[in-house]
Amino acid sequence: MKAMILAAGRGKRMRSLTDHTPKPLLKVAGRALIEHTINQLVAAGFTEIVINHAYLGQQIVEYLGDGQRYGATLQYSPEGELGLETAGGIINALPLLGEHVFLVVNADIATDFPYTQLKDLTPDLGHLVLIANPAHHPHGDFGLDEVGRVCEYSSEQLTFSGIGLYHPDLFKGFAAGSRKLGPLLRSAIASGRVTGQQFPGFWMDIGTPERLQALEALQRLGINGN
Repeated sequence: MKAMILAAGRGKRMRSLTDHTPKPLLKVAGRALIEHTINQLVAAGFTEIVINHAYLGQQIVEYLGDGQRYGATLQYSPEGELGLETAGGIINALPLLGEHVFLVVNADIATDFPYTQLKDLTPDLGHLVLIANPAHHPHGDFGLDEVGRVCEYSSEQLTFSGIGLYHPDLFKGFAAGSRKLGPLLRSAIASGRVTGQQFPGFWMDIGTPERLQALEALQRLGINGN
């Protein structure tokens, strides 16, 4: 199974750290954020990885190279300086991702999620990893029904972690261009074609300088296993 790391975000909330450096290359414990994710994916057996990029994206290509030093094969999907939003970025990368289910991971999360759990899954249109709502996102995104399907609402709303499996058919019929992922997911969810699971372990969205500092402190303590 191939994997894709979404690395095209502008990182506006991280300024001034991202004025001259793309957010995926900000360092924690001496390594760039995206390196932590690459190493986790490779350890779980995902060695064919596609990375999209936009703002200052050439820095990502030059920093990571072909992936040989990580034990991976890296391919890049450039989106220009402005980017294409999440779904648009995935659609743009589909020629590199192939015809089968693939894994997508946000570059700006830190987690000890065991990616090996996803390698043998064959979802219909998608499978989402959900987490308990963090303080900065208290109302959540989706729920899970009693048979493991993602639903729009439930008695316990959860937050989408930025980790998901997708079948290329989820994006079928949509032309290239800027497009958000949420509407596509909600349409597939409404038709009962997206499954999910709740992950109770460590997860952080590294969306602000304060959270980057907090992750650095946790890394020193070895709390998140990266």
